[in-house]
Amino acid sequence: MPRCFMAGIEAVEAESSHSFPRHTHDQFGVGFISRGAQKSASGRGLVEAGAGNVITVNPGEVHDGIPIGGASRRWHMLYLDPAVVAAAIDDIEEGRKLAFEFTAPVLADRPPLAQFQRLFRAVTQGGSAEARLKRDEALLLLLARMRGEAPVKAMPPAPIARARDLIDSDPAAPVTLSSLAKESGLSQFQVVRGFARATGMTPHAYLMQRRIHMARRLIAEGMPLAEAAATSGFADQSHMTRRFVRVYGVSPGAYAAVIR
Repeated sequence: MPRCFMAGIEAVEAESSHSFPRHTHDQFGVGFISRGAQKSASGRGLVEAGAGNVITVNPGEVHDGIPIGGASRRWHMLYLDPAVVAAAIDDIEEGRKLAFEFTAPVLADRPPLAQFQRLFRAVTQGGSAEARLKRDEALLLLLARMRGEAPVKAMPPAPIARARDLIDSDPAAPVTLSSLAKESGLSQFQVVRGFARATGMTPHAYLMQRRIHMARRLIAEGMPLAEAAATSGFADQSHMTRRFVRVYGVSPGAYAAVIR
């Protein structure tokens, strides 16, 4: 079981040919099958799920899991405490306190799969402030997708500009989605959506862009790579290097050799 860095969420990664009897969970479950296939009972009747399908279960929903053909199947799951889901839905719905449940036990759409994979990586890859920002974003976006997104409301540019200025003023400083929401006077989900409309990026992606631009300037000025990574807010030099290569197509060392 992978270590999970977000309170109220458990992560599971497994491969087995075991047939699970009918049972329930007291949590919401969401995951995907990465290899093989299974059939299972669900609140919507008998369903089948294969590689690439997203699977869900609601608290108290009776289900089982039987591998098709007796072969093993591999899956990743996240189990979310109802309080975690309720808080996220409350934010998405702007305090309207609406009930939530997963309505499809199996989904074949690509967007929910990509969003689940992003959340799974985010909750299992560290506990830094940057990782928390990525986790909070990913959870809101996944649940918004799973609930069926309402049209995004237009909002004045000033609140998002205030949140953006908080990042721009010191890209290396720790920032959370809650701090951006407080600065802008918006809900956390509104901040995520507002950033996407204003910049084409989530707050986390925008923060990483600002940090890698800062690192590039420092490297061009002659700062050693490890120091540039720390000064611009990266966890370490390797973290900066991965981002640098992704954005610029060359390593920081190669860039330094050419620019200096």
